[in-house]
Amino acid sequence: MAKEKLKQMWKNKMFVIGSVLFLIVIIAVIFAPQIAPHTYAEQNAAMRLAGPCSEYPLGTDQYGRCIFSRVIYGSRIALSVGIVAVIIETLIGVTLGIIAGYYGKTIDKIVLFVTDTTWSIPPIILAMAIVLMMGSSAQNVAIAIAVVSWAQFTKIVRAKVLSLKNLSYIEAAKIYGESNFSIILRYILPNLVSTIIILATLALPSAILSTTSMGFLGLGAQQPQPDWGMILSEGIQFIRNAPWISMVPGLAIVWTVLGFNLVGEGVKELLDPRLKV
Repeated sequence: MAKEKLKQMWKNKMFVIGSVLFLIVIIAVIFAPQIAPHTYAEQNAAMRLAGPCSEYPLGTDQYGRCIFSRVIYGSRIALSVGIVAVIIETLIGVTLGIIAGYYGKTIDKIVLFVTDTTWSIPPIILAMAIVLMMGSSAQNVAIAIAVVSWAQFTKIVRAKVLSLKNLSYIEAAKIYGESNFSIILRYILPNLVSTIIILATLALPSAILSTTSMGFLGLGAQQPQPDWGMILSEGIQFIRNAPWISMVPGLAIVWTVLGFNLVGEGVKELLDPRLKV
């Protein structure tokens, strides 16, 4: 059955396109030193704001740095921060969702109150406040994004646990005196794996977009680090004379987010039994 679903998923043109886009991003991340013709911080004052040429395939910025090289190296920041943010928000959201759904009562009410409160605050404002308190850096951006994004995991996981905890084999485990921790680990968590994978896969594009948004506001990785959002923001003042400075990282963001979104939808179709593939 799984093989049939996998074969049908590969027949999905959008998923195949997303996989190709995803693979190219991964190649850029892994082989950045081999692909980029220059280092991301290398400057050439004589070539400031130079257009695309053989030495600088996508032009240079106001400091004479290779835009192509900076965008290639920037893929590492975007992907690493996005993955770290998703890992943290998954751990927080899944843990709270399991606790709330399994134990219920007062614990459930407290977790739901905290979740709803977090969800009610505009994410970008809360993330900005956290980064401003902790200091501008890629690591702090990852933490900030995770802190404002875990609520969706908690809501969905809690609902799933509520439907699982009353199943007959779990009731039998309670009767035989199995501990709550053992029940959660042996019976609840394995049944959440597909849900967690779907949520994490779909959350990654959002985390990457949030990362670049924070960089655009100047709260992400700092100079000379090649943050896509920061490159795009700095290029706006040269948009008439050197449009490539903003266009290239902008296209990289669209490419990456679109690829991960399409892959995420394909994974969702494969793992979610309620969807037809």
